[in-house]
Amino acid sequence: MKLIFNFAKGFVPLQKELSDHGVELLNNIWELPATEKVDAAIVDFHEAARHPLRSARLKRQLNAIGAPLIGIDRDAPWHKGLRPWRLSLFKLLGGLDIYAAHSLQSAGRFAPIAVYFPNAAWLEAYNLNGVELAAMRQMDWYHHDVSFIGNLDGQHYPEHAQRVAFFDALGSKLSALGISYNWADSAHLSTAGQVELIQKSRINLNYGAACDDGPERSWGLPERCYGIPACGGFLLSDNRKHAGDDFEGGEWADFTDVEDCVEKIRYHLAHFDQTRDLAESAHRRVHRDHTYAQRAVRLRSLVWDWQQRRGARE
Repeated sequence: MKLIFNFAKGFVPLQKELSDHGVELLNNIWELPATEKVDAAIVDFHEAARHPLRSARLKRQLNAIGAPLIGIDRDAPWHKGLRPWRLSLFKLLGGLDIYAAHSLQSAGRFAPIAVYFPNAAWLEAYNLNGVELAAMRQMDWYHHDVSFIGNLDGQHYPEHAQRVAFFDALGSKLSALGISYNWADSAHLSTAGQVELIQKSRINLNYGAACDDGPERSWGLPERCYGIPACGGFLLSDNRKHAGDDFEGGEWADFTDVEDCVEKIRYHLAHFDQTRDLAESAHRRVHRDHTYAQRAVRLRSLVWDWQQRRGARE
């Protein structure tokens, strides 16, 4: 299979897994080469919608040779602040053949086929790193009660200002209770450092995402919701609607606000064995269903199914 893959800033985990699954990638091409026969184009939705005329031309060229244009949206439902008129023009000009998004809010707007395509864990980077899950069953293994890793620069990234305020408030409440915590800005922490912090924290939090920057929180789960369990860490997340699509009750724990987060932290610190049971169940779930290798297989299936349906119609 040969695919055009248009992500200006790259999407390394998915690119690598597609290549490892025998897919030949032509990167960042918006004009179909006359000498190339491709099976589909996979594009960053934001890039496609930001340049609707260019995208419409590529879609026409692809459809003429029986290939679909597939857009992956990792920033639904607010699409990195794209202006409504641009999104409307994108849709008017034909949009996509398949819209694949980590959140299905307003998913039917941009393509006749909309599919849930969540984020995942990249196991090459986020894994047990030689640590046994049994070692994480020992209370004295840990350095921190609670941790968070992510963008904490609310000045340069206003979309994260609410997150910073949340962790400021949470930190004050945890300090008053004698609960240790470590809020780490991911810009200053290597991947290896992130894995170590995850594994040395009894509880790892998820709160907020850039895709929440709008009137309504995104339903989608950010990558840390898969990466933390992949490393064996216990995840406690803000509530996300699509969590029920990816995890079962014995694999997922969430909270609603600061006060509820404090109560859930206290509960899980007091019920260590139960918390580790949940962490290990989530770890198994991620390895089984939520890796970028599985997402690569899913993309290949989407292309194949679209071609089969088109062939049946013709």
